[in-house]
Amino acid sequence: MSALPAWPGWLDAAATAAALPYPALADAIEALLHDDTVTVPPRLVQPLPGGSSLFVMPAADARLAITKLITFVPDNPVHGRPAIQGDIVVFDARTGQRCALLDGPTVTARRTAAVSLLAARRLAPCPHGPLLIVGAGVQGRAHLEAFAAGLGVRQVSIASRSRSSAEALVQHARRLNLQAQQVDDPDAALADCPLVVSCTPAQAVVLRARPRPDAFVAAVGAFTPRMVEWAPEVCRHLAATGTVVVDTRDADHEAGDLLQAGLDVAALPALADVVRNTPAWQRARRADGPVFFKSCGWAGWDLAAARCGLANQAA
Repeated sequence: MSALPAWPGWLDAAATAAALPYPALADAIEALLHDDTVTVPPRLVQPLPGGSSLFVMPAADARLAITKLITFVPDNPVHGRPAIQGDIVVFDARTGQRCALLDGPTVTARRTAAVSLLAARRLAPCPHGPLLIVGAGVQGRAHLEAFAAGLGVRQVSIASRSRSSAEALVQHARRLNLQAQQVDDPDAALADCPLVVSCTPAQAVVLRARPRPDAFVAAVGAFTPRMVEWAPEVCRHLAATGTVVVDTRDADHEAGDLLQAGLDVAALPALADVVRNTPAWQRARRADGPVFFKSCGWAGWDLAAARCGLANQAA
C-alpha cells in the first residue's frame, strides 16, 4: 500500500474549500458508494442545552480513517454565530498518523451540496433548472454554487424568511454570472422551477404546495425526526406519484419530513441503490413524476471529502 501524500497539518475554511471543488467532490462521493471497504458506524448525537447537539461521526476505508466532531446550535445565526462548528480529523488508517485537520463547517456545507449534486445528476428530469432555493444560509449558498458548477444552472430564485439574507445570496449569484431574483412566496415559485433545494432551519413547515411533475427536490434542512420543511400531505403525494430516495439508511430514523408524513422510510431506495442500480432501485424507480431526494447526512460523505482533498493534494 503506497504512502499517503503529506498534507499541511490544518486547513482553514478557505483552504478546505479550495481542496473540494463541487464536481470533483460529487465524483468522490459516487466512487465511495462503489467501495465495499467503507465502514460507517452509527453517529453519536449528544443532546446539549437549548435544543443543540454534539455530533461524533467516524468513518474509514482501506486507506483513511476520519472522525467528524461538530456542534449544531440552531439559534446561533440569530446571535451572529455559525449554526455548525467543529473539525474533521483525518488519519492514515494503516499507520494511525494524523494527516490533516479540515474545517468542519466547510466540509459539511460542501459535501452536503455535492451529495445533492450527485443525486440531481442521476435523477433530475430537468437538470439545468431554473432552480429554486428555499433558505438563504450556508447550505443555500453551497447548493447555489454546486448546481451552477456541476449542472450548468443559470437561473435561480431565492426565498428566505430574511429578506436581507435572500438579497445577499441573490447578489452572490449575480457575481457568478447567474440570473437571480428574490421571491416572497416559495409555494408559488414551485410552478416555475423544476429544480428545488430546501435548506431552511426546519423548525416548521415552509412548503405546502406540490412541486411540478418534472421536479427534482433536494430536501436537506430536516435531519432529525422532529425537524420538518415539507408538509406531510405533500410528501405523501410525492411518494404516491413520483420517486422518493434517501441519502443513506440512517435516514430511516432521521428523515423528519418523511417520518412525520407516516411514510415507511426503510422501504425507500437510498442513493447507493441508485448508483449501483440495485434491484431495490429498479423496483422503486418510476418513468415519470417528481423526484424527492431526502438528505440527512452521513460520515461517509465526510470520508469522501477527505479522499477528494487528498487526491487534489497529490495532483
